Amino acid sequence: MFGKRGEQGTFNHPAVPAPHQANGQYARSPGAPDHMPDLKVQPAPPPSFPAASARPAAPPPPAGQQRPGLPQAVAPPPAKPAAAIPRRSDNYYDIKSTIFNALIDAIDLTQLSQLDREGARDEIRDIVNEIITLKDVAMSIAEQEDLLEDICNDVLGYGPLEPLLARDDIADVMVNGADTCFIEVDGKMQKTGVRFRDNSQLLNICQRIVSQVGRRVDESSPICDARLADGSRVNVIVPPLAIDGPTLTIRKFKKDRLKLPNLVKFGTITPEGATILEIIGRVRCNVLISGGTGSGKTTLLNCLTGYIDLDERVITCEDAAELQLQQPHVVRLETRPPNLEGEGEVTMRDLVKNCLRMRPERIIVGEVRGPEAFDLLQAMNTGHDGSMGTLHSNSPREAISRLESMITMGGFALPSKTIKEMIVGSIDVIIQAARLRDGSRRITHITEVIGMEGEVIITQDLFVYEILGEDANGRILGRHRSTGIARPHFWDRARYFGEEKRLADALERAEARSETQN
Repeated sequence: MFGKRGEQGTFNHPAVPAPHQANGQYARSPGAPDHMPDLKVQPAPPPSFPAASARPAAPPPPAGQQRPGLPQAVAPPPAKPAAAIPRRSDNYYDIKSTIFNALIDAIDLTQLSQLDREGARDEIRDIVNEIITLKDVAMSIAEQEDLLEDICNDVLGYGPLEPLLARDDIADVMVNGADTCFIEVDGKMQKTGVRFRDNSQLLNICQRIVSQVGRRVDESSPICDARLADGSRVNVIVPPLAIDGPTLTIRKFKKDRLKLPNLVKFGTITPEGATILEIIGRVRCNVLISGGTGSGKTTLLNCLTGYIDLDERVITCEDAAELQLQQPHVVRLETRPPNLEGEGEVTMRDLVKNCLRMRPERIIVGEVRGPEAFDLLQAMNTGHDGSMGTLHSNSPREAISRLESMITMGGFALPSKTIKEMIVGSIDVIIQAARLRDGSRRITHITEVIGMEGEVIITQDLFVYEILGEDANGRILGRHRSTGIARPHFWDRARYFGEEKRLADALERAEARSETQN
């Protein structure tokens, strides 16, 4: 017709941090159980914790001076630095080890497993308070509260990670061995005072996380992707591949799901650009979201899926399920790694191929990174309009080249021109996201794929982001500019869905904004 295509879960941690007998660590008393039982307790609202310290802002230039070649702007007031998470002393961990061992001897595991999360925390706190009194431990009230919280986190949660997971301003948590932990806040890396008892405790927590999705990580399978109950993406790599100890990376999801108006508020896109993106999602354009690591591809994909009609059947394919679709008719599929014998692997291509037998109306691939690109293009070109996917690349042109490369490397003996014709017949719009050097995220291109001239794919930009310079604090100055296209290639599709007036108004307003900024 259009020319191109004819809840949070329960806490279920299988083990207490691994016991050790040396150097004042968590030594277990004789006869104590090796593992805690599964504690199927309901999650409670996370407590508030002090925020991690922010990296100091770059000093402004002397009065009257300006960085050469860059426009001067009035800098916003610097953000107040967040309080650092304190680094504990070795004596603190020795005391904690002693009290933890006594807790394991005194606790009734059967009774604890029958309590909800808040009840279990109260039970643990009562026993720990009694132990502190009996052993006459010299601690301040604040230190005692910290100790109680740490031990509850070790037994019921993810240990030292809990304060970080409870914060909604953190985008990434990066643990590089037991003694080093970084976080990303507002696009900037910050080192925290969080540490683990040793690499064994860190490995044990990694095992807890991956076991929630039926996976494992050990010497025989040292790399694993998983997710937390809230959908946060987790990657674990352990020795012998990780030389300095287990390395854990968590891409956190915000508790409040971001929508396009939020991206407008953050300056990621203009209101007119957001309207264009909304129309693109609503009128079933096939969309490829391109960008680098941490550029916001998944967030943008989640935003676009918010405009899918509620009566459409949507099937998602992901390596680690992290998309947060709100429609009632969604089927979520996830790849599976091979077992110990190297069998049973289910690849992304297997999932995408199987989607075609599940009567999908839209197929959404979390990340295209291999030969599944061929199957996704086939699906887009055979009646599954409105399908979406993401891939890593630095520009819309490079995204097209990467698609060609992935199909070629997948072993498909197709001429280059045939692959390009398939891309042109499948992809309607490429949206480029970028993480700038100041940590901000911007949508830098909204680009249409419109056809071929000879063996060259022709594209046209609807919106582009221009960097103008930076201010005195190192923040990027730029603007979103309309290219003046008054009638996009998907105009007929917008008219079919009754969106041509909104589309025309948005393009007109975008052009007026660009002229005002000139």
